[in-house]
Amino acid sequence: MLKSRLKVLLAERDMTQTQLSGRTGIRPGTVTNIARGTIRQIPVDAVCKICEVLQCNIGDIFVYVPDDK
Repeated sequence: MLKSRLKVLLAERDMTQTQLSGRTGIRPGTVTNIARGTIRQIPVDAVCKICEVLQCNIGDIFVYVPDDK
């Protein structure tokens, strides 16, 4: 499964989810769901906007964590 590191990245940049939403044009609820890791589908353009604003790569936002079986 993918684990979101968005909260960590925002904290490192002293930025709130609301500020990220404003800078990217992504709905606040969507940003919250990405940060919580509860979103099931993320539009590619949304990820690109986040990467652009945070000056990071997709691998900085999401990490793969194997499911415990």
